[in-house]
Amino acid sequence: MINQKHYQFSTDVEAMNFLVAKTKELKNEISKVIIGQESIINQILISIFSNGHCLLVGVPGLAKTLLVNTIAQTLGLTYNRIQFTPDLMPSDIVGNEILDKDREFKFIKGAVFANIILADEINRTPPKTQAALLEAMQEHNVTISGKPHKLEEPFFVLATQNPIEQEGTYPLPEAQLDRFMFMLWLDYPSFDEEISILKSTTGAYKADTNKVLSAEEIILFQQLIRKMPITDNVYQYIVKLVTSTRLNNPKNEIANRYLSWGAGPRASQYLVLGAKCNAALKGKYSPDIEDVQDIAVSVLRHRIVLNYTAQAEALTPEKIIKTLITQIA
Repeated sequence: MINQKHYQFSTDVEAMNFLVAKTKELKNEISKVIIGQESIINQILISIFSNGHCLLVGVPGLAKTLLVNTIAQTLGLTYNRIQFTPDLMPSDIVGNEILDKDREFKFIKGAVFANIILADEINRTPPKTQAALLEAMQEHNVTISGKPHKLEEPFFVLATQNPIEQEGTYPLPEAQLDRFMFMLWLDYPSFDEEISILKSTTGAYKADTNKVLSAEEIILFQQLIRKMPITDNVYQYIVKLVTSTRLNNPKNEIANRYLSWGAGPRASQYLVLGAKCNAALKGKYSPDIEDVQDIAVSVLRHRIVLNYTAQAEALTPEKIIKTLITQIA
């Protein structure tokens, strides 16, 4: 039985039905402010319920900041935005110790001490400052002067990048990219969606959103997702898909021809958790191979590195991943 303070469910099925109902209510609240982007919203929620992080790539003006702010409000979570700039210091993110009036060291919390962190244009700050997020993202903990400071749960980082202007930027190292569960590409709205955006944002009316979920409920859902059963054939499919991106097997023709680096075991872990959560949000009680395929591109696109042959043939990570999915299926 799941029993967390005010919430009691006699079975996991009852808890799962509660999750599905709450998620539908949550999406309805978000849609009051955000027009379209249903797939992006769904995958961000999958990340939150899987206890992962997202890297969001999109041109300026696509409401990335508004999207994160709206999700934070509807989830009832604390929210901080960090604008990454070339002069941003690690202490601006994690905090620092200062001498107070009694000549004793006092820890001043940085911006990372919130439930949801928007790391805006994360590639505009030097690697030293980018690395300040690594421990927080992986351990949900920061260390200052040798002293650990626990972050409040749930903890979720949404980082953004501008794919157009690369001058004066510092590409994220592979070790940090691997900390993100998903890399999501935010596309332009459709014609009808853009008309709806204009109508809702250029008038006097301002939509108000209601709080749907609490931090306690989100933690409960994260625990529930991990308990969800998964069959051996889905495990096998996930491992086959991930290992097909690696160059150590002569049978992996696509990887050997087009890739210089493949996905590691963390990709397999996120595929399992993402498939479980994707199934749960559909009202299913166990994921199948289709649930893995739904989130495979978002999990793998930033974990494979194309070589010069792939670039010369104008291939993208998405095309290669979809080809691998087709071959394995």
